[in-house]
Amino acid sequence: MADDRPPFERIAAAIRRERDRAGLSLTELARRSGLAKSTLSQLEAGTGNPSLETLWALGVALGVPFSRLMDPPRPAVRLIRAGEGPAVHSGQAGYTATLLASSPPGARRDLYRVEAQPGESRRSEPHMPGTVEHLVIGVGRALAGPLDEPVELGPGDYLSYPGDAPHVFTALVPDTSGVIVMEHV
Repeated sequence: MADDRPPFERIAAAIRRERDRAGLSLTELARRSGLAKSTLSQLEAGTGNPSLETLWALGVALGVPFSRLMDPPRPAVRLIRAGEGPAVHSGQAGYTATLLASSPPGARRDLYRVEAQPGESRRSEPHMPGTVEHLVIGVGRALAGPLDEPVELGPGDYLSYPGDAPHVFTALVPDTSGVIVMEHV
């Protein structure tokens, strides 16, 4: 059964669910995530427009993978065409992450398609301890990996790096895209 609610309403419900599960007040979640309480209130009401960075901060503060805040329902067979799926845009760079598959209970990985444009780098703060990212470039060229040692990658190149340390993704040519598997250890 498909969830026909708009994406912001699904994200709002997920934030409330995970905050309740963690037993946190809105004030405490604001403190832990570094976000304003008013921003969290808007997000939980489904009226906010969260950036990728905001959702990552909430995931870390709640101790859950980012995908749990965007998690769509899982039918037995799932097809996501290019340009479709729950996407979140970076507030700091021309970078979009589309959740393709999140970890079901007991599994510990999430799968994303990323699309980026040259310009500002997408700098990521550390994710949950033990997180490892696996990146495969499909189209274009990118500079990616640990913030202090990024690697230039082209189509078909694979890179694995710690996601629990600062890292970066910079598109070097227009319409660069790839797939990231986030492993939560």
